[in-house]
Amino acid sequence: MKKILLLFVIFPLTLIAQDSTKVDLSNPQATIHTHIYFLQKENFEPAKAAKTIYGLPEKTAIDKAIKIKRVLDGKGLFIDFKKIPNQPDYNDTIGYTKSFKYILFPERMPQISVERIEDSWYYSSETIGAIDQIYSSVFPWYINTLQKSIPNSGHQSILGMELWQWIGIVLLLITAYILFVIVKRIAFRILQVLQKRITHSIDIEFDKVLKKLAHPLGLIAAILIIDKVFPSLQFSLEVNKWVFLVLNIFETVFWIYVFLKLVKVVMAIYASITEKTHAKLDDQLVPILNNILSGLVIVFGAFKVLHFFGVDTTTLLAGATIGGLAFALASQDTVKNLIGTITIFLDKPFRIGDWISAGEVTGAVEEVGFRSTRVRAADTTVFQIPNSKLSEMVINNSGLRTFRRYTTELGLRYDTPPELIQTFVEGVRKIILAHPETRKDAFHVEFVGFGASSLNIMVNVFFPSLDWSVEQASKHKLHMAILKLAAALGVEFAFPSTTVTIEQFPDKKDLLPKYNTEDEIMQKTVQDILDAFEAENKDNE
Repeated sequence: MKKILLLFVIFPLTLIAQDSTKVDLSNPQATIHTHIYFLQKENFEPAKAAKTIYGLPEKTAIDKAIKIKRVLDGKGLFIDFKKIPNQPDYNDTIGYTKSFKYILFPERMPQISVERIEDSWYYSSETIGAIDQIYSSVFPWYINTLQKSIPNSGHQSILGMELWQWIGIVLLLITAYILFVIVKRIAFRILQVLQKRITHSIDIEFDKVLKKLAHPLGLIAAILIIDKVFPSLQFSLEVNKWVFLVLNIFETVFWIYVFLKLVKVVMAIYASITEKTHAKLDDQLVPILNNILSGLVIVFGAFKVLHFFGVDTTTLLAGATIGGLAFALASQDTVKNLIGTITIFLDKPFRIGDWISAGEVTGAVEEVGFRSTRVRAADTTVFQIPNSKLSEMVINNSGLRTFRRYTTELGLRYDTPPELIQTFVEGVRKIILAHPETRKDAFHVEFVGFGASSLNIMVNVFFPSLDWSVEQASKHKLHMAILKLAAALGVEFAFPSTTVTIEQFPDKKDLLPKYNTEDEIMQKTVQDILDAFEAENKDNE
């Protein structure tokens, strides 16, 4: 009697324990939990797991349910049930064909989803229709054949892994390395051909950059083969989860590196093209575009890496946008400088390397940034001018001049005879005509006036070279030729002085210089100086 009473007490408790976890299809979370729970080793009831498949015979539904579970495990897709919605009327507002739908892994496995049919949630018809193909891509047909051919000795456990898995890892790594070498060389050749077709030149520096670009492409190919084959080794979900996390991070980092090098290659090609053009804006755009594109690559790459760690990048991006707007409103000077930068690029008042004068700053433009422009003065001092102020300044751009004008005055002594002054002026004109770096159709050498202590001769010439150092060298040649002419003719330059005139003492010589004004001697002297000047220029060439 006691045994019968005990049986009546224990039997209901057993039924309660068996029904403690029921098939629940009321919402996305419950459906996915039901599917995963009843396919665990300790709770293996595939018939109940198959309840999440709608409209198929039980045997076929069990096969589909097991394949879905194996695909998720093989790709290391760990399900976080806390993030799955538990609302029965969950509505996906992203814009899919069916509104009542939830995708488990939108980026890594968008083909697997659940949808509401009537009042219950099941795996979607798209998932059921595609699962056989997905399964074949994750676990190729030859995997089952190889596994069946593995002898019993291959299943021996070594350090927590079976022997055949160790062998598989070694073979996989060897295959990945061979693929890396092959893809690296092929990618380098292809990139080299493209570079030659675009630039029509062979550059050693380009080859170095292309090799750095081909290297990560080979690594990406190696990672892709590991990503493709590794699920076939049939490790546990925990192992696959961490392996694929590392692979995805490495792949993203390599892609970041590829795009950074690609930006460098594109900018190098663009720079080589702009060197052949006369456009003033091209040279400025090279560093600006390089900074913009590199920044975009790093930002998007960082968002991608954060996504692998479970960070909601959409929320982060929205927060960054709102925070950036608030920061921009608080930093009005930065906004002004950005507008100034845009104005500079639209007006194009200068380019990199131009010699400009802006306010109290005079120097060569080295870099145009987002916030400021860097100008290096002649004494190598660097000035950072905010673009908002620079866009409002009056800018004198010497780099836009057609010629460099040089003007000076030569002061001769008041006692220089008129004939000698005329000969000296004509001699300076001939020197300018013989000068290899002066403009021959526009120059002036004239006796222009009487100074306080000198007779002033104006020298106005133009140098075709816009380079500052070449201009100074040209001035040096001109000055030296004029000094030699003056010395040969006996012309003396005046300096500020006061002359006191007194009667000449008896038997004292006159202190005034003696000038030779014979025309033949003066012309010969001028010709000798010109011949020497022309010979000197030929030697320098």
